[in-house]
Amino acid sequence: MPEIKIETAPFDARFPNSNQSKHCWQSYVDYHKCVNARGEEFKPCGEFKKMYNSLCPTSWITKWEEEREEGKLPFKVTIK
Repeated sequence: MPEIKIETAPFDARFPNSNQSKHCWQSYVDYHKCVNARGEEFKPCGEFKKMYNSLCPTSWITKWEEEREEGKLPFKVTIK
């Protein structure tokens, strides 16, 4: 059986408080902007995904994914 490594998001000085909601949201936004700019195969983008999956409640991620697909999220990931 392969060894399972459990990790959590590392400390980010931009979000020093115990409430990690902003860190969660920013990681979600950064991931999608990174993927749009560099593609899903660009490994550093995956770090943002690991962080938001670690910090954000699943219900938030599900809601944001639905809103993103419908074009209703309050941020744009397109680069011009």
